[in-house]
Parts: sequence; structure tokens; C-alpha cells
Amino acid sequence: MLFFNQLTKDTKHEREMLYQTPQIIDALRGDISQATYIAYLEQAYHHVKHTVPLMMAAGSRLSEKNEFLREALVEYAKDEVGHQKWVLNDIRSVDPEMVILGQPKPATEMMIAYAYDYITRINPAGFFGMVFVLESTSTAMGTNAANTIQKSLNLPSSCFSYLSSHGSLDIEHMKFFKQLMNKISDKDDQKAITHMAKRMFFLYSNVFRSIPHKGMEVNYAA
Repeated sequence: MLFFNQLTKDTKHEREMLYQTPQIIDALRGDISQATYIAYLEQAYHHVKHTVPLMMAAGSRLSEKNEFLREALVEYAKDEVGHQKWVLNDIRSVDPEMVILGQPKPATEMMIAYAYDYITRINPAGFFGMVFVLESTSTAMGTNAANTIQKSLNLPSSCFSYLSSHGSLDIEHMKFFKQLMNKISDKDDQKAITHMAKRMFFLYSNVFRSIPHKGMEVNYAA
């Protein structure tokens, strides 16, 4: 079996657990408040701003045999640089008074910390497990969630540049990612990517679960 197909198969359980997160189900139904959407964007900002630094950290630690992975990270970085600014623009479009000054919620901080730790301490190739989780999730839900939430909250398209763009953009990224993963033959690298993906599905689910919804109080300082 090609590695991408094996990766998809081996992470099926964890992926389904993420998709059953109540906040994601509500978002796809359009059953969220404006405050919940802003809370989502806030956490998105706190992890998206680490995307390029994580790519640079992984690329600097890849061995010569994985030069093709380093080259791929350069291409990814070109597409991802500055995306945290899209999130900030969406927040300002929804609520001009909302300013990002606080710390990420613990779940978001733990997800990013785990990624840095795995890259630097265990195997930098594992970073592609995180790429698989974030991009497959965006592909599956990004544009659909944006359209549903926009209709539900009656907000302009300018409030959804990050979520909308990543739904369509990551479809192309996933095609590239699939081809890239099928070039990986090293069993240790495959194991690292699969392990990271399994952990990231769990950690990313916790990020969504930390977002208040259904009348829960939104505390931006928490």
C-alpha cells in the first residue's frame, strides 16, 4: 500500500474523533454565535502564526537524504507566510474592537509545544503528520463551514478570508502532499509522520473543545 493511503487508513479512528467534536459539528450546522466564531479565530491566530516557524525548524533539522522534503517545505512556506494576518483581518472585520493581546488557551499552547518538541527532539519528518491533520481538516470542512457560518451570522465575506481560502487552497495542497508522502520509503520517517498525525488529531480536537459555545461564557483572557 502506498504510504499516503496507509497514513489515511492508520489515522481513521483519530480523524473521526476530531470530526465528532461538538464545536465542529455546531459550526458545520451554522449553530454558533458570533462570539464563538471570534473565539475560534483567536485560537487560529495563536497556532497559525507558528506554521512557518515550524516549517523552518523542521527543514533545518532534516537530513541530506530528505532534501526533497526540505524543498517541499520551502514551497509550503511560500504559500503559508503571513496567513496569521488574514486571521487578524477577519477578527477586525467581525468585531473592530477585538484586539489580540492575550495568550493562547492551554490546548492551543500544548499543540504547538508538542510540534516543536517532536521536531527538535525526535524526528523532524514527523512535522508532516501535523501538515496532514491541518490540511485534511481544512479540505474537509473549511469552505463548507465558512459558507454555513456566514449565512447563519449574516456577516460579509470579508469576515471569512482565512476559513474560506483554506478550504479551496488546501485541496491543491493535499494533492501535492499525497505525491510527497508516496515518495517517503524510510520506515522510521513513516512511523514518525503517522505518530504525529495521530497525536495532532487528538490535540487539535482539544483546541476546538476549548472554544466556548452553546451559551458558555467566552473569556478571551483564559
